Amino acid sequence: MKFGGYAKEHASILALLIRVQDWLLLLLSGYLSFLVLEDYKDFPAYTGMMPEKYYLGLIVAFLLSAWLFPLFYPYRTWRGESLFDEIRSLISGWSAVFLGLLAFIVFTKYGDFYSRTWLLFWYASGLIALIVSRIILRSFLGYLRRRGLNQRHIVLVGSGELGQRVASKIKDAAWTGLSIAGFFSDIPGQHLHCPAIAGIPDLGGIADVVDYVEKHDIDQVWITMSLKHIDKIRKLIDELHTVAVDVRLIPDIFSLRLLNHSVSEIDGIPVINMSVTPMVGANKLAKWLEDKLLAMCILLLISPLMLVIAIMIKLDSPGPVIYRQERVSWNGRRFKILKFRSMPVNVDEKNGGPVWGYAQQKQPTTVGRFLRKTSLDELPQFFNVLKGDMSIVGPRPERPVFVEKFKSDIPSYMQKHLVKAGITGWAQINGWRGDTSLVKRIEYDLWYIENWSLWLDLKIIFWTLVRGFVNKNAC
Repeated sequence: MKFGGYAKEHASILALLIRVQDWLLLLLSGYLSFLVLEDYKDFPAYTGMMPEKYYLGLIVAFLLSAWLFPLFYPYRTWRGESLFDEIRSLISGWSAVFLGLLAFIVFTKYGDFYSRTWLLFWYASGLIALIVSRIILRSFLGYLRRRGLNQRHIVLVGSGELGQRVASKIKDAAWTGLSIAGFFSDIPGQHLHCPAIAGIPDLGGIADVVDYVEKHDIDQVWITMSLKHIDKIRKLIDELHTVAVDVRLIPDIFSLRLLNHSVSEIDGIPVINMSVTPMVGANKLAKWLEDKLLAMCILLLISPLMLVIAIMIKLDSPGPVIYRQERVSWNGRRFKILKFRSMPVNVDEKNGGPVWGYAQQKQPTTVGRFLRKTSLDELPQFFNVLKGDMSIVGPRPERPVFVEKFKSDIPSYMQKHLVKAGITGWAQINGWRGDTSLVKRIEYDLWYIENWSLWLDLKIIFWTLVRGFVNKNAC
């Protein structure tokens, strides 16, 4: 029997082997961390391989991993899903185990027996071992799947635009190990001359699905019919309950503008999240810590520069140093943004009201022209970040009068308010600032929201420092 077929037919055994592998890696990383540090740390006297209390720590960690790891689903099938999501489940599981171990050490008052350096080394080496093992496993399975082994055979029900899109994606992703055995057409003749499903056998109509699945080695049925045919879909699902096969419904939502779409459950009710903020739970806490810590550090570093700028503004023209203006941020909440004043006092009233754009035609003060060109007029907004009105990274905020105008003129404009407004952003470091296309700016803002991560924020901050202060579009 080929290994690919064995892997498919004995998936539960492989899952058990992966669990055992994880336990061994965690125990081994703890012991190796001890060996590495043995010559540098003053460990308690012991006989055997390591001190008795350290054996106890390994045993407790083993029991906690056997209990807590499955709660984070690292052993479910990850076929076709991102490596990042799998790694995130490993990080969550190992962190939960380690927190449990630390709690055990505290409550048993064994803290004096354990080296904190050893614990840190163990956590880091254990996490690295888990991640590397998964990368190796994925690479090996991907190698097998690209060669036709370890396959999951599926059939598609529905040959419309959605079915064609799904077929095209599966054919382009051989590493997932998904093999399309054929499709069943819900509308006769609809699939003709479609390159996306060229070469995929036409197995008949919807009425033929159950009979085919009973007679062939099919692992999954993917329903790709339009939701307007919900009665046919419900009938087909009921019929498929008579055969042992996984059934997946692919909702026809790809033509919609989605943002952080996912599937969740609320009190047993399945919910498709189509446009939601990424700032919930751990993400919200991480973003809050990032903003507060970085804003405090940056303000300490730039306070002498801000003092110099304030003196220059006072000497240059009459009026206040700080300019306050109402802007719109997260969930449409209004706040007063802070800037170094770069224009003469009451310039809006003199110009007949607020005007968006036309930055080249505005008449800043002498110092203000320099501040706007270098974006140094934005520095007081770090106080907005500390206050909680803004983030360091996010879409730039607009005035309420322009928000009311743009939300009707620009598709998906209001979705930028699913996160806090920022001092800098993905659009700004890519040149979309000043008198540039607002439509393109919104596209970049929405891409940022869809792909948000702490790493992306740090990347944007880095590139802002490198090329964001002086920009040809900054006026």
